[in-house]
Amino acid sequence: MNYKTYFIKKAIKWTPKMMVVWTTNKILKGIAHLNDFELDVDARKVYVNIKLEGEAESIEVWMNDFAIASNENEYQLLIQDAQSNRIWLTNIFSHITGRAWNIPVPPKFASYFKLIADLFQPAPIAIEHQSS
Repeated sequence: MNYKTYFIKKAIKWTPKMMVVWTTNKILKGIAHLNDFELDVDARKVYVNIKLEGEAESIEVWMNDFAIASNENEYQLLIQDAQSNRIWLTNIFSHITGRAWNIPVPPKFASYFKLIADLFQPAPIAIEHQSS
């Protein structure tokens, strides 16, 4: 992990949840209201509770074990597990989890994506060695 990644992870951890919720609600005004949000960068977990404008109930989403893999200038989103309190959304997640999805990156954002991929790179795979 380079120093930029280290400091960005610290900044994410230290950013007050209230600030994230307030900023998101300003951006999504008239579309949705973010009730709750949790992001654990190290554990690769996200929880979102959001109420869409005009809907009676909130939608909850849990996403576990996500990563962004990179190979030179190509990036892929990997999501191992995602669920929701809405059956239709959980069904959509079942079609997209466990697979790698290419992320089209406009050239002007390429340097940012390299940093994002460093932040969310896949965890190393542990290999067991058999003793003779």
